[in-house]
Amino acid sequence: MPDYKKITAEDIKVFREITDEERVLVGDTINEEYSHDELSSEKAWPDVVVRVKSTEEVSKLMKYAYDNNIVVTPRGAGTGLVGAAVAVEHGLMIDMTLMNNILELDEDNLTLTVEPGVLLMEIAAYVEERGYFYPPDPGEKSATIGGNISTNAGGMRAVKYGVTRDFVRGLTLVLPDGKVLEVGGKVVKNSSGYNLRDLIVGSEGTLAFVTKAVLRLLPLPQKNVSLLIPFPTLAQAIGTVPKIIQSKAIPTAIEFMEREVIVDSEEYLGRPFPDKSADAYLLLKFDGASVQEIENAYDGVAKICLEHGAIDLFIADTDERSTPIWKSRGAFLEAIKGSTTEMDEVDVVVPRSHVNEFVEYVHGLQKELKIRIKSFGHAGDGNLHVYILRDDMDDAKWKEMLEKAMELMYKKAHELEGQVSGEHGIGLAKRPYLKESLDPEALALMRRIKAAFDPKNILNPHKVCQA
Repeated sequence: MPDYKKITAEDIKVFREITDEERVLVGDTINEEYSHDELSSEKAWPDVVVRVKSTEEVSKLMKYAYDNNIVVTPRGAGTGLVGAAVAVEHGLMIDMTLMNNILELDEDNLTLTVEPGVLLMEIAAYVEERGYFYPPDPGEKSATIGGNISTNAGGMRAVKYGVTRDFVRGLTLVLPDGKVLEVGGKVVKNSSGYNLRDLIVGSEGTLAFVTKAVLRLLPLPQKNVSLLIPFPTLAQAIGTVPKIIQSKAIPTAIEFMEREVIVDSEEYLGRPFPDKSADAYLLLKFDGASVQEIENAYDGVAKICLEHGAIDLFIADTDERSTPIWKSRGAFLEAIKGSTTEMDEVDVVVPRSHVNEFVEYVHGLQKELKIRIKSFGHAGDGNLHVYILRDDMDDAKWKEMLEKAMELMYKKAHELEGQVSGEHGIGLAKRPYLKESLDPEALALMRRIKAAFDPKNILNPHKVCQA
């Protein structure tokens, strides 16, 4: 790693001249939350935090950092789960959350232009009030859109609509040397050279700062219906998913869940789940322009589920019926987190046909290692969220069990033709497993891309593919 410059009082003075006094945080004014993200156990304090309000401020700060070899860490809402926003080398942290303006709704081109600090839930509310729809739907609605772009966030609607990358039309970037670059735009098609926009999406703040994004919108579906389907076993539930996909009636979402996680959610929310008759469930959602369109889609799927062993079928066709189910599903992460002293996550993605095999492997691993492991996930796209729980283990035991469980799970995912992360990224925590899963030439190519964007390696070092 380069020999980064230690930040001095003179540097802090320059930061204050670029922004203003109250938006430059040093010493005791730096909140503890800036030292970590939502889940990662990795902690490191930045020497200074600057809360920016414009592309111009980011550009000036990056030019100064580049000229003076100061390391920089981008930061959004801090809801990440892999340590991508941890300031490993300390230095300067640039907080983007004050860049939180919705800039333009272009109804002719069906685009929304926003700054990176706008929250996902704010985007959803703004466009839905106006009859439009932004489909990416990761579980953490208080994440910023900049963070979603950084990790190429997916979520429950990915099975039908795709992920964040599919809804980013254009980006305004600040490069590590402070230069401002526009990539993409409002055009629907573009075959004009390499797609730098798509390269930035999912790069976890290692290549450039995103200071503006043009997002693609769709007309808002007028109706939606959810199906909660209990099965005797998880194998039967997940084994039904390929049959649903083959029927060509693609649901908006296909989630799987087990009874023990539902119980955690009940305790966390303080409200009962609509049904507890089974050990495993599929939760499906359908949306469309009319009730008839949705009924045509889910009627066939319902028959498939019953033919493959479903115990029953609960139709939630009103907000009153569907909201408690989806609130419970949305609370799974926090509910599991609240049931233990510490946890870490594996968010592997495997082909849909191998989801059950991986989940059964996890069940066996829990018994073999004598630790608690809980899981749920997106059965429709093969993305699983598996949580290893610390409970009362001491530091040494926890480190040993965590490393062992992760190593075995990532190895199994690789055997099943899967990948290390479906939507949460690599950050700091998952780098060793990325190295094991990728062809060495692919990793070397990624490092050359990083060097092309950031030859001094000042922007978010130690993350993703870096040593």
